[in-house]
Amino acid sequence: MDRKRIKSWMASLLLMVCSQVVLTACSAHDYTAESDSVKAIADKVWAFSQGHPDGFTLDIRTMTEPTEGIAVSYAATQNSHSRNQLDRVVGHALQHDGYVGGWYNGEDGLYYFDSTRLFPESSLGTAIAFGKENGQHSVFILSFYTDVPLDGKVAEIEERGIIRFGTTGDYRPLSFCEADGTYWGFGIEVAKEIAARMGVGIAFVKTSWPTLTADVLADPQMFDLAIGGITITDARRETMLMSDGYLANGKTILCRASEAGRFKSLADIDQPDVRVMVNPGGLNEKFARENLTHAEIVVHEKNEEIPTLVAEGHADVMITEITEAPYYVQHDARLAAPLLSEPFTHGEIGVLMRQGQDDLLQLVNAIIGQMKADGTLDRLHEQYF
Repeated sequence: MDRKRIKSWMASLLLMVCSQVVLTACSAHDYTAESDSVKAIADKVWAFSQGHPDGFTLDIRTMTEPTEGIAVSYAATQNSHSRNQLDRVVGHALQHDGYVGGWYNGEDGLYYFDSTRLFPESSLGTAIAFGKENGQHSVFILSFYTDVPLDGKVAEIEERGIIRFGTTGDYRPLSFCEADGTYWGFGIEVAKEIAARMGVGIAFVKTSWPTLTADVLADPQMFDLAIGGITITDARRETMLMSDGYLANGKTILCRASEAGRFKSLADIDQPDVRVMVNPGGLNEKFARENLTHAEIVVHEKNEEIPTLVAEGHADVMITEITEAPYYVQHDARLAAPLLSEPFTHGEIGVLMRQGQDDLLQLVNAIIGQMKADGTLDRLHEQYF
């Protein structure tokens, strides 16, 4: 048989296969007469793609974009680009999952398409495994609108099945560790949400304020990221990565309720007869030493003990945060936070991690954004503050 006849025979065979695929799909999904061929569907996908150069995932059975799930491309349709190769992608999608993904490559001026499989967002590990089997570089989480590299930190955590959070466990109500090893707090709940939305288990590793930076940068890693009352600062961002903020914060004071009228400003605190107690190594001590040059600064190792020591008269003032002060005022009538509505600084609390984990940072930021949008952070704020 000569080459022309072979080509003609193969084209006829391909047309028969594609026609059979479409007939089967139409029977199952009740396609209209207008879309009852691979070419007609491909024409619609092509038209849709022209308005979505940044990329899309499309359910070609309904011509709608799913808003949730993890999209992973099949190896069988790799390097299919422009309209002339889109029929093959559509035919494969109809035989399999019914999804087509596409994106415009500005470097070569071509639009690339793939037959795509969609996984539940609770199955990130399974999606990553499928991506590796199909020679992909990343998977795409639709609700987060983010790529997850298959050779990055997120993939490592997925393979391990556990995400490890470093936390001090001494900072009510953001992160506290009970005597039995149980952790609770606003930051702990945020950590649990991150783990749940990644679909992995969770473990907490004890760190401390004086050793926090060293522990984040330790090699081998002690934990994947740190959480619980960690303020976002430029200094931390110089050597580490910090997420978007998930809770507003600022410096304030705790004092005895009987002396609440005594402290109306920072100047009232910066007096030789005022004893200011702080925990070591963190931003509270740093703030006190930079701003209180006349007061007596007393360093106490255990942050969670300082409010009681102030209430008992061992110190006059505790430098703390607007996130921490209300908890102790509520639980100890001897204490007051007279400057709570006028914090000395303004900032946000975020998640801390080492440099080089950009994929994890992107995913954590996406989850924080989702928690803001769906009301989870508001609910936690009502619960803890």
